[in-house]
Amino acid sequence: MDQKLNLLVLRCRDIDVSRVFYEHFGIEFEREQHGSGPVHYAAVFAGLVFELYPLKEGEPADRSRLGFAVNLETDLRESLDAAGIAILSQYEVDQDPVIVVEDPDGRKVEVRQR
Repeated sequence: MDQKLNLLVLRCRDIDVSRVFYEHFGIEFEREQHGSGPVHYAAVFAGLVFELYPLKEGEPADRSRLGFAVNLETDLRESLDAAGIAILSQYEVDQDPVIVVEDPDGRKVEVRQR
């Protein structure tokens, strides 16, 4: 089995202040907005998408979202179902299925099967 981290989303009190902070490390962000979703910043480097999203009202700042790209020998949906892990949503990226689940602490985790 081959795994790698491919997504990191940080919820920020002020995404502009956070963007400037991370730009000090050489990270270059692009402003994005998907449909009617919130404006946010995204950077891609070393196969990792790093995004800064605004914190929702009343949401704690530590609500990180992780993403993993996996190469499994079994079907991901079947594995999750067998483990009793509920699928919150799913979509495709470059024809690869991406499944969103929740970890035991409530963090959303995207798993992309290659």
